[in-house]
Amino acid sequence: MTDNIIDKLRFVSLSMFRKNFFGIFHGSISARIELERFIINKREAIFDNLDEEDFILLNHNRDYRWKEASLDSEIHSSIYQNIPDAKFIAYAMPPFATAYSLDNDYLAPRDYFGKKMYPNVKIYDPKKFDDWYERADVEIPRAMSKSDSEILLIKGYGIYAHAREINDLAKKIAIIENSCRILMYSKI
Repeated sequence: MTDNIIDKLRFVSLSMFRKNFFGIFHGSISARIELERFIINKREAIFDNLDEEDFILLNHNRDYRWKEASLDSEIHSSIYQNIPDAKFIAYAMPPFATAYSLDNDYLAPRDYFGKKMYPNVKIYDPKKFDDWYERADVEIPRAMSKSDSEILLIKGYGIYAHAREINDLAKKIAIIENSCRILMYSKI
């Protein structure tokens, strides 16, 4: 079972890397395996060439394995614990969506697919980045639950998304990124 999931994570990760949603060592992707367990990329994973050794299986209770896991593991764990529908999670920093978020409080796409899927997205403002990683594991799932959305565009930080199907995960991020790109180009 985990081999099949790892293959899916590898495939989607490569696609997202090629679209510049993930950096060389920047981003995270995970899948819930059981109620209390999930698989996530390791800290030093390079997203265009992930293999089985680049993933680690974690329980929600922290143990020695967490030291090897992605810096975002705490956030993924919290989303899985607070949002039962989450089966796959990704954190990406697509450049147009991240840039758009810096100067806007809402994303109101004007393109067909963006408007159909996400007609009005509130951009979450973490206010300050000094202590963001101490707060993010609480604030991100809370904001996602409050807005009842599978995506959270965070000002100057990127996008967290969860989905039941892995292809939907990449699709959600791609639609947001494309809508932001179109809006930014339309201003030129």
